[in-house]
Amino acid sequence: MAKIVITGGTGLVGSYLSKMLSKNNHEVVHLSRTPDSSAEYPTFEWNIGKKYIDPNALDGADYVIHLAGAGVANKRWTKQRKKVIIDSRVESIKLLKSQIEKQQVKLKSFISASAIGYYGMDTGAAELTEESKPGNDYLAHVVKLWEAEADTLEEFTSVAKVRVGVVLAKEGGALKEIAKPVKLFAGAPLGSGDQYMSWIHIYDLCAIFRQVLENKLEGTYNATAPNPVTNEALTKSLAKALKRPLILPNVPAFVMKSMLGEMAQMVLGGNYVLSDKIQSTGFTYKFTQVDAAVKDILC
Repeated sequence: MAKIVITGGTGLVGSYLSKMLSKNNHEVVHLSRTPDSSAEYPTFEWNIGKKYIDPNALDGADYVIHLAGAGVANKRWTKQRKKVIIDSRVESIKLLKSQIEKQQVKLKSFISASAIGYYGMDTGAAELTEESKPGNDYLAHVVKLWEAEADTLEEFTSVAKVRVGVVLAKEGGALKEIAKPVKLFAGAPLGSGDQYMSWIHIYDLCAIFRQVLENKLEGTYNATAPNPVTNEALTKSLAKALKRPLILPNVPAFVMKSMLGEMAQMVLGGNYVLSDKIQSTGFTYKFTQVDAAVKDILC
């Protein structure tokens, strides 16, 4: 039984992961801006702005899983929003490192979420591995800073980074948003529809975090399903599962750009990301085909 401190524990991934780890006899505690003694998992205060972490959270901790970070798709990318996105990732790791050093916490591992945005928002059909070069757009810049800060924890413990793909889940994430217009008979592929989406079912994503933790893996791992699909294929899969027709033409790229600004490239671009490395550690996916993943979530 290990004590695992999770930041962002009440978020989409954190909630699912907390349940998975606790079911496997691990002690899970959360760091939150709003501590709650009545929460399902002990929740301790942390405040990045005030550079404060309740020392009881890290007392006796074996692992830290860092999931916290402002949503990159929640608001338009103004100059201020871009700073919030970066600071929520980088400054939070600096605070964790400072407290770990202050308390001399003997961590077995520090595991940080990352993102396939590392490779850039639009890499076409090029097959990407963990060794592929980083992109040069804003999102790639964010992830490079994020991962570099996580690597500074190597001074105290082993570090692993999980580059998360497009998460499919019932409670939120990309699938919920794409499904909304489909349910209203207004679904359509975005842009050309040919852009690849390197997706992953939330069960498999959390299982990868567990694989990294329980096998004490180090380094960087792509967390995407073995079979990426195009935006059009995912939209058709959703329509099939929901028993809705797709009767509208593709949503033009200029419409997406007018609605989302620079952020539109996240959905108009795409990546074909490979997950051979995590599979080489003995990890087996539960969902390898998007139709089965979508059906499991929506039906």
